[in-house]
Amino acid sequence: MSHVIAVPDPSLILLIGAAGSGKSTFARTHFKPVEIISSDFCRALVCNKEADQSATLDAFDVLRLIVRKRLRRGLLTVVDATNVQLKARRRLLPFAVQCEVPAIAIVFDVAEEVCLARNQSRPERQVRAEVVREQMEDLKRARPLLAREGFSAVHVFADATQSDSAVISRSAHPWRLE
Repeated sequence: MSHVIAVPDPSLILLIGAAGSGKSTFARTHFKPVEIISSDFCRALVCNKEADQSATLDAFDVLRLIVRKRLRRGLLTVVDATNVQLKARRRLLPFAVQCEVPAIAIVFDVAEEVCLARNQSRPERQVRAEVVREQMEDLKRARPLLAREGFSAVHVFADATQSDSAVISRSAHPWRLE
C-alpha cells in the first residue's frame, strides 16, 4: 500500500532524518533536480567536497539563500539535509511564512541499523557512526514537536519500505488558482 503525500506547489518541503535514512534517494525519485537544495551539494559548492564538514556554516548560508530566493519566486523547494535539530528547522520555516507557502515535513524515522548500513555503503561521504546515532536521538526528541512548529503537514516513514512505495500528489497552491 502506498503512502500518498499531498504537496501544494509551491511549498517548502523539509526532509528530516539521520544520515542514511533515504532522504536523498527519495528526493531524487520524486522531485526535479532543480527543486532539491541539498546541504551536501551546497557544501561542494563552497569547498569542492560534499563531505567536508568544515564548510558546513558556509554551505548552510548558501542553502538558506537559495531556499529564500526560490520561495520568493513561487517555486516548490525541497531541503535535503538532516533537519533533525530544532535550530535548523527554525532557520528555514520563516521563509515559508514570509512567502505565504505551506511547509511540509517528510520524516524518515527508519531503524538505526538501516541508517548505519546505508551509511557504510557510501564510502565517498560516510558519516561517523556516533554522529548517526546522535542524529537518531535528535530525531526521537523532535518527532513529537514537529506538528507544533508550523508545518502544514507532517508525514512520517517508519521504515524504508514506506518511503520506497510513497507517491507524491502535487496540487496548485490556492493562491495560484485564478
